[in-house]
Amino acid sequence: MKIICIGRNYVDHIAELGNERPEHPVIFMKPDTAIIRENAPFYYPEFSKEIHYECELLVKINKEGKYIEEQFAHKYYDQIGLGIDFTARDIQARSKEKGLPWETAKAFNGSAPISDFISKEGFDITSTKYELHVNGELRQQGDTSLMLWPINELIAYVSKYFTLKTGDIIFTGTPKGVGPVNIGDRLTGTLAGQEMFDFEIK
Repeated sequence: MKIICIGRNYVDHIAELGNERPEHPVIFMKPDTAIIRENAPFYYPEFSKEIHYECELLVKINKEGKYIEEQFAHKYYDQIGLGIDFTARDIQARSKEKGLPWETAKAFNGSAPISDFISKEGFDITSTKYELHVNGELRQQGDTSLMLWPINELIAYVSKYFTLKTGDIIFTGTPKGVGPVNIGDRLTGTLAGQEMFDFEIK
């Protein structure tokens, strides 16, 4: 099972971090050891002093495919969820300065808390809203209509490089509003008003 993540897929988030708008989707990956399930707590790692949350809509692949045409991409997933792409921003900044890979900043143990997955039926996947609250305060509001590359286009693009297999998860990018977490914080995510996760930072 692979965790495939898309970076810089919302214009406002690109702007808030002062990044360059990419010509193509930015892809990075996390190992399965990054996953946290069932609202288990996230334990703040000792190697970073600046862990940021990035709330994202997730899709779960339901059958194997490669070189998938965009018009058929919707057939390759039938469930969606919500997750956090935790980022060690201090480590990422040092890596970017030196032109080095991001894995230690993005793919560390526990860096991908995910919700249970629900059927995409009943959702307009081109205009689905989601939110992240930290300690009850609204921090992020996402809307898939604001993606630079919509979900079906992402699946088609990713499948040119990586064969997608049943159970693979795609993190589709984060909207603006990212920020640091602290020990004792509680993160709650909702998808179209439905609570998807609620866990604590320890």
